[in-house]
Order: sequence, then C-alpha cells, then structure tokens
Amino acid sequence: MSTPALRPGGRSARVQESIHNAVRELLEEQDRATLTVPQIAARAGVTPSTIYRRWGELSVLLADVALARMQPETESANTGSLAGDVRAWAEQYLDEMSSAPGRNMLRDVQSSLKPSYCATIIGGQLQVILDRYPNEPQPGVDRLINMIAAPIVFRILFSEAPLEVEELHRLIEIALTQ
Repeated sequence: MSTPALRPGGRSARVQESIHNAVRELLEEQDRATLTVPQIAARAGVTPSTIYRRWGELSVLLADVALARMQPETESANTGSLAGDVRAWAEQYLDEMSSAPGRNMLRDVQSSLKPSYCATIIGGQLQVILDRYPNEPQPGVDRLINMIAAPIVFRILFSEAPLEVEELHRLIEIALTQ
C-alpha cells in the first residue's frame, strides 16, 4: 500500500486564499476601520473561529495579507543597465507604497509579528537586479536598502509627503557610486 501523496495547495491553502481574497475585496469596498472578522469570514465562506484559530486577531490577518501582497507579481524591469533597473524598481516602489493602499500595507507590515520579512522581500527583488549585472561593481543589497528603500519607507510613514522623485534619483546615484 502506497502512502498518499501530499497535495500542494490543498484545503488549507484554498482556505487561506479565500480569506485573503475576502480581505482584499472588503478593503476595496469599505474603510479598514470598519472591517471585522465576522465580515471576512462570511465573505470567505468560513467560520470566524477559522480565522481566529489561524491568525489570532484581525491585525495579524491584515499584516499577513499585506505581506502576501508585497510579493512581486512580475520580475522587475530589465532596462539593460544596473542604474536603469534600480531606478525603475525604486520609482515603482515609491509609487506603489506612496498610494493609500501602499501606506496601509506598510502600516500593517510594521505592526505584524514579522516586519523583517519586508526587508527579505525587498532584498530578494534587489538581488535579482544585481544578479543581472555580475560584471558591474556591486553596491550590495544592504546598501541599496539603506540608501533607497529606507528613505522611501521613512518618508511615507513619518512625513507629510513622500520622497520626491528627484531626491530618489540622487540617492540612487550615491548608492551606486563605489
């Protein structure tokens, strides 16, 4: 008798996907302050206890959805140069995170139990770009995060206005200078 094969993306994954979809849909329809676990459960077709058992509380679920959304859907732009690729990535990141949904996502991730996961995701995106140009001087992922991503996030979360694109371009030049 053979052992039953595990199904990747089985029932648990389908339930999680349904709940994540419900959260995203509800956030498009209403203010996040009015969102409740029973609403999400009803939309997802599960009981509230399913959500509480898996996430414990609404803020943890919102952070989980935000972290999932931070995963890139497509590979970053390949412009043919390291500076061009970093610039394209940074401009897109600034644009996405400066939006109302982006700011909310950053706040959710910040309040999550694993905010360092955000740096892991960003680091992975930047490493893909660096790997395209093995023969060019490499600034390193940490330098790019510290000099490009960190100022973007800081200004979005703690300032009246996001980082200006011109200042972003200056920071990219400095980051890429050895």
